Amino acid sequence: MPNANPIRIPVYAKHKASNQAVVYLDGRERYLGKYGTARSKQEYRRLIGELLARQGRPERPPETLTINELLLAYWNYSKEYHGWSKRDGYCLKDVMRIVKELYGRSPASTFGPLALKACRLKMLEKDWCRTYVNTQTARIVRMFKWAAAEQMLPAEVHDQLSKVEGLRKGKTTARESERIRPVSLEHVDAALPFMPPTVQAMVRFQLITGCRPAEACIVRPVDVDMKNPACWVYRPARHKCEHHDQERLILVGPKGQEVLRPFLGVKVDGYCFSPQQSEENRNAKRRQERKTPLTPSQAKCRRKRNRRRAPRDHYDTISYRNAIWRAIVKADRVAHEQNPGIAADQPIIPRWSPNRLRHSRATELRCHGVDMVATILGHNNVETSQIYSEKDIAAAMQIVSQVG
Repeated sequence: MPNANPIRIPVYAKHKASNQAVVYLDGRERYLGKYGTARSKQEYRRLIGELLARQGRPERPPETLTINELLLAYWNYSKEYHGWSKRDGYCLKDVMRIVKELYGRSPASTFGPLALKACRLKMLEKDWCRTYVNTQTARIVRMFKWAAAEQMLPAEVHDQLSKVEGLRKGKTTARESERIRPVSLEHVDAALPFMPPTVQAMVRFQLITGCRPAEACIVRPVDVDMKNPACWVYRPARHKCEHHDQERLILVGPKGQEVLRPFLGVKVDGYCFSPQQSEENRNAKRRQERKTPLTPSQAKCRRKRNRRRAPRDHYDTISYRNAIWRAIVKADRVAHEQNPGIAADQPIIPRWSPNRLRHSRATELRCHGVDMVATILGHNNVETSQIYSEKDIAAAMQIVSQVG
């Protein structure tokens, strides 16, 4: 990915007093040899090549680099190169905040295994689960690996950090994360009426196709192949495994087509599930249902002043999840009003996240074979499909009761 800020290339110049070639780099003069010679021009090309390789960052001795400066450099690199989602950005900020708090002003070259374990203890104090602690610890090690590759730090720093083993199950006080299980269709149906129509369609589309939440957020007409009316093929513009050079195909059958078709009336490269369009439809419906006539001043097209954030052209995984959670809270409140005998702190409709819809689809398809589940969900390994699809215990118990 090209650098957003163009790098200023210093010119090959002549130092009049000494008749030597000189280049002004990182705020100081670099003498290259006799002006005009092939050797001086080769040295100039070497220095410029290293400048471009480190993306214009000033060259400095590793012992003067602080943790704060390393964090900033890695943040800029990661944001530009990886192009991660908002969730990945939050995770990286979480772990960077801990490293900065404990060792921000310390030299980066002195950050060793004990410092890494100290940061890990801080994560445990925040009650992070074991797998998330290991993931965040790996992010710190990966940052020092990048710094070593950029010659910002000696390679020995990363080598020492890489020897720190992750937390193992049963060998630590860190809590274990709960396994993601399919969501009950009864709980989905209870929350659907309280969702905006756009979010309702996203939930139904994801439940029918088994796609990931991020893939449901970025559906565009240009990415949907409708040549076969019996089964459309949706190719997301970006997906989880694209860095492995894998193609992602999401099959959309008649039920999925019925959900998606009303949202295809947008620009070819526009997003089908758009918060902007959703709000426009909501406002139009409110105007139609208005019982009192509008005054002349109200009839004018008005926009809310001092708005904190305007609706975007598409959802991301966090805003999609939050919209579902808000609907679940409303549905649970209504359920408690209908069942006053249940304590208010005891949820009738438990909170669920959109990634559980993918697990529900995998469980539903399991009767067609694990290989078919892997094909529909886009798994390269059958073992991955085994994780996603819950075993039908009831059916197994019925068979065992018959055959003994």
